[in-house]
Amino acid sequence: MLTRKQHELLLFIHERLKETGIPPSFDEMKQALDLASKSGIHRLITALEERGFIRRLPNRARALEVLRLPDSIAPGLNAQKKFAPSVIEGSLGRNMAASSPRPRIVNDRVANDDAMATISVPVMGRIAAGVPISAIQNQTHSISLPPEMIGPGDHYALEVKGDSMIEAGIFDGDTVVIRRSDTASPGEIIVALVDDEEATLKRFRRKGASIALEAANPAYETRIFGPDRVQVQGKLVGLIRRY
Repeated sequence: MLTRKQHELLLFIHERLKETGIPPSFDEMKQALDLASKSGIHRLITALEERGFIRRLPNRARALEVLRLPDSIAPGLNAQKKFAPSVIEGSLGRNMAASSPRPRIVNDRVANDDAMATISVPVMGRIAAGVPISAIQNQTHSISLPPEMIGPGDHYALEVKGDSMIEAGIFDGDTVVIRRSDTASPGEIIVALVDDEEATLKRFRRKGASIALEAANPAYETRIFGPDRVQVQGKLVGLIRRY
């Protein structure tokens, strides 16, 4: 599933290419989507490219190729294209509160030993800051986890890339297990959706009426947003590490 802005931009590029054979400029895309700056267009283009909808052609100015459209619009076109699931890489956290619990860690070999006693959880790609959403909407594969690790509720997993949550015990290559939720308490590590475009793993804080998304590495700054700009997509409940 694309966000509304990603969907609008993809269709705008597709229609322009169909009409003229030339991709629109960033200024034209910015005006068509009524965005304040080109940086927003850049984030949307990156998201569409990461998810396999478009491709930027090297050594050519403003050269874009539409590889696929949403299935609801052009299933025939998509059947002809090979598509790799989206990868969203990440920049994550800072300053872990000493009282905050660390995620449970399970060796993935042990977690998969007894398929009869496990629950299948979809892995929805990788998560990171700075790239538009949609890590949490494209299943790449599944993992099997013991029921006592996750408890009740709907769960998904995300692969972590980067060192931004190292002080929370979350390292590059780990897989985080997330329970879907639209609320969180201060200090919890969450998947947050910012401005309907960017998914990120951060520690949830409140700063007055605002929401702070806090990293767990001093090299990364805490980001503060108005409450209407952040949606909680789930809470960290476990972590899997390969040995």
